[in-house]
Amino acid sequence: MIARDYLLKAMDKDKQIRVTIAHSTALVEEAHRRHNTSATASAALGRVLTAALIMGSDLKNEKDALTLRVNGDGIAGPIVASVDSVGHGRAFISNPAADLPSLYPGKLAVGELVGRGGYLEVIKDTGLKQPFVGRVNLVSGEIAEDLSSYFLLSEQVPSLVALGVLVDTDLSIKAAGGLIIQAMPGADDMVLEKIENNVLQMESISDVISRSQDLESVLAVIMGDIAYDVIAERPLDFKCTCGRERLAAILANLSREELAETIEQTGKLEVSCNFCGEVYQFSGQEIMEKKQKP
Repeated sequence: MIARDYLLKAMDKDKQIRVTIAHSTALVEEAHRRHNTSATASAALGRVLTAALIMGSDLKNEKDALTLRVNGDGIAGPIVASVDSVGHGRAFISNPAADLPSLYPGKLAVGELVGRGGYLEVIKDTGLKQPFVGRVNLVSGEIAEDLSSYFLLSEQVPSLVALGVLVDTDLSIKAAGGLIIQAMPGADDMVLEKIENNVLQMESISDVISRSQDLESVLAVIMGDIAYDVIAERPLDFKCTCGRERLAAILANLSREELAETIEQTGKLEVSCNFCGEVYQFSGQEIMEKKQKP
């Protein structure tokens, strides 16, 4: 069993193929715990969060951020993950209690839960005037296949994507992780095919991760006899950007009438963060004082 959540990036010696592989078990367990997700919802949420963390590893600057949104027509509702450039991620699923019978033992019905109608959207905020937004239609709702479609159609990069979440009988997360393999411009098709065959001969990525001691050994199996270099390693952690001051500032932007109506109805101001589930309570006086500050 891998002891920590982390990510590795590697390239073959000729710089034709890039591989990014992540172990995210503790992180996905934290998301499950915070949102009290069902088995199938945990699998869907964990796949989206893991994929976002892998994609976010390409961000260059400290304040860069990436959001991955999967909005299908299934009962899960929208699933959103937000990550930064240093391996911090957070996510939510609109209907955390949504669940469906497994397709067969060991195969959760993620595609059916997410739905095949809808879209996958990637938003990259790199400090420019407008963020980059890429959107493609869903092809299966299985997340990995949809991301492969996104990379090909939106970024013109042929990619192999594998994502997996292994849910235990008590609904805890037994293993979670993923990998994205991408061909660089001018890559030799034979090299890419060899790596793809190595991946196809493996068990599911979640099973492989659950039985491995580290990502380095998994990477060695993926690359086989192709010489490569590990070019980056980083820890992964669940971390939300919400906070009392930040949410108080948002509430202070409401009109006095809206604030008064809310306080009259509930006797207090209470805000829950969609991403982490933390609940913040404010008095009316506290927010009114915030409004009066320049």
